[in-house]
Amino acid sequence: MDIIWLRDFEALVACKNFSRAAEERNVSQPAFSRRIRALENEIGVRLINRETLPLALTPAGEVFLSQARIMLRTFEETIERCQTIDAASENVIRFATSQSLYMTHYKNLIAPLVRKGGVDTDLNSTSWAADQFVSALQQSYCDVILTYWHPSMDFLGPLEVANFEHVTLSVDRFVPVCRTKTSGEPEFQFKTGSKDAMPLLSYGAVSALRAVQDFIVEQAITPQKLLVVNQNALANSVKAMILEGFGMGWLPLSLCKNELDVGQLAIVDERLATDLEVRIYRDPKNRKGTLDGLWTQLCHDLTSRTVIPPITKAQL
Repeated sequence: MDIIWLRDFEALVACKNFSRAAEERNVSQPAFSRRIRALENEIGVRLINRETLPLALTPAGEVFLSQARIMLRTFEETIERCQTIDAASENVIRFATSQSLYMTHYKNLIAPLVRKGGVDTDLNSTSWAADQFVSALQQSYCDVILTYWHPSMDFLGPLEVANFEHVTLSVDRFVPVCRTKTSGEPEFQFKTGSKDAMPLLSYGAVSALRAVQDFIVEQAITPQKLLVVNQNALANSVKAMILEGFGMGWLPLSLCKNELDVGQLAIVDERLATDLEVRIYRDPKNRKGTLDGLWTQLCHDLTSRTVIPPITKAQL
């Protein structure tokens, strides 16, 4: 099966017209029609109902469309991974981290050492699901991952079992915040005996921070006191919704410190906060010289600062 046929099929579904789809694919209509027919012959079923206007998919076509999109996405991701791995040299360290960690802890703790050591980096600041970071490191798609860690998280378990190395760079604080009123008071507060539900801007199920949020809620808040009004995988997106006044939510302190300092945001209840370790992980079998050098620099830098004790459940 030619990958071009899948793109043709996707264009035809979007345009619902052979002429417009052929124009979009920059090919003559007869040639485009032959490619769609070749695709149907390869599959062995009719995908397009040509008797309707506009064109419609057959039931088999509906099924094939969803799978075709998965195949195209997988194909594109595979090409990207292959190109990234091929382009990586001994002098390039491939990082993977979330946008919030890139803007805070990477920028403050790692970037200065990278510049000092003259190391080239390839940074993937992504919105991956939490377990995709682990897979990327296991499959050598990246050299290191920078991530939050908390005892309630389990997605990093495979790295622990496989004895991947990690260094705890710092400890952040996961705090419940909301927008402030003109008086400076929090717009939302937990009130004893109140029957009103607190609007919660939550993390999606694929977010690494969702497990920490759920841990706090289960430990300290009865479920009926919270009403989830939005879910998002990115802490930056949760922050944006909080700043617009849609509800309260938990954010890493490093991501909202400026807004807290100027009074745009307020902490709802400090008792509902917890610590987050900021860790960097590597595969010990990866002996890239520049990575070894950066790792040594990180460890040396940590010894010159206050030693960070690991977080335990007893401390939460």
